[in-house]
Amino acid sequence: MALVVQKFGGTSVGTVERIQNVAHRVIATKRQGNQVIVVVSAMSGDTDRLLNLARQIDDRPERNERELDVLLASGEQVTIALLALAIESQGEKARSLLGHQVAIRTDRDHTRARILEIDKQRVQSALDEGRIVVVAGFQGVDEEGDLTTLGRGGSDTSAVAVAAGLRADVCDIFTDVDGIYTTDPNLCRTARKLDRISYDEMLELASLGAKVLQIRSVEFAKKYGIPIHVRSSFSDAEGTLVCREDEAMEKAIVSGVAYNKNEAKITMIGVPDRPGIAAQVFSAIAGKGIVVDMIIQNVSEEGLTDLTFTVPKDDFQRSMAIVHNLCTEIGAKDAVGDERIAKISIVGIGMRTHARVASRMFEALARENVNIMMISTSEIKISCVIAEKYTELAVRVLHDEFQLDRSAEEREYI
Repeated sequence: MALVVQKFGGTSVGTVERIQNVAHRVIATKRQGNQVIVVVSAMSGDTDRLLNLARQIDDRPERNERELDVLLASGEQVTIALLALAIESQGEKARSLLGHQVAIRTDRDHTRARILEIDKQRVQSALDEGRIVVVAGFQGVDEEGDLTTLGRGGSDTSAVAVAAGLRADVCDIFTDVDGIYTTDPNLCRTARKLDRISYDEMLELASLGAKVLQIRSVEFAKKYGIPIHVRSSFSDAEGTLVCREDEAMEKAIVSGVAYNKNEAKITMIGVPDRPGIAAQVFSAIAGKGIVVDMIIQNVSEEGLTDLTFTVPKDDFQRSMAIVHNLCTEIGAKDAVGDERIAKISIVGIGMRTHARVASRMFEALARENVNIMMISTSEIKISCVIAEKYTELAVRVLHDEFQLDRSAEEREYI
């Protein structure tokens, strides 16, 4: 008997009919001889509806994050009750549990809490009674007994954390796409669905803007060795398995192309080149909760250098205000910014053992006259900042360059 955790997102439970279809699917899994835990999100649109209600009371409800969590957590309460009712109406026993009933214990960081541990006793008892356990995703409880939420995409993290806590055999993530693709199929018609992808590759793709899985869920899965099966809620087709890497995966030098248009570039010009300046700059930015991504410092000339870095586009104006103040403090000449950029990246564990990957990427972009502003690399990733208007072109060019429309065995790498 296997223990299977299945997660269904808001689109999958967006109507009563879809909830009944989920119940049918879950029951079929149980009747194959499995124990089943189902983790669900709020019905599609509910979280936004609740936020809109809050804004009618207070135009900045985020100032009271505790009460905002109490409000937002109510969306999943509706879904788990309806799904448990649907399962019971179709002839199986079910038990719905909210995050604090499980209990999913988190830190006290409201609206973006991190899971610390899972108390598996109540879930295990319900499983031993032959029940399908329906768990509210996206939420937990802190040490004071207050409700917390995990941030956007938190139901993925809930599902994998529950799977890890209960030592499940697999975690199925059902969504509105049928797997993980070599790139965004909306931009590139030759994008191909992957059968398998490693945890490390999926972590890179998630951090680079791929929205199929929430990054913390992949971190949990890697840490505890939980295979994640990403598949469609609306078909029985096999999806993509996210798992430990194997020799077959290394045959694919590049596994995917990702892009992110949600970044902005800032350059500080004429920065004094002396110890402690970089620490002063980035400590000031980090102190405001702003995450810096890529950083480049030019060669010093006459004791001055230029410092370029990227930040989330939503934080661009705040970052520019901080940087202008810093220019005065440290004696830099000026600061300029650009919101019309995109980050384009190639990812693949096969890069570790193959040369010429970076040069092929740069040559492919050069042939299309796409200028590269910044470059960063890791063992399994190469990222370039380019002008936003070339994003779609760059995705297609790199997808073709590395023959991602073919399987690893079919590719003709130089």
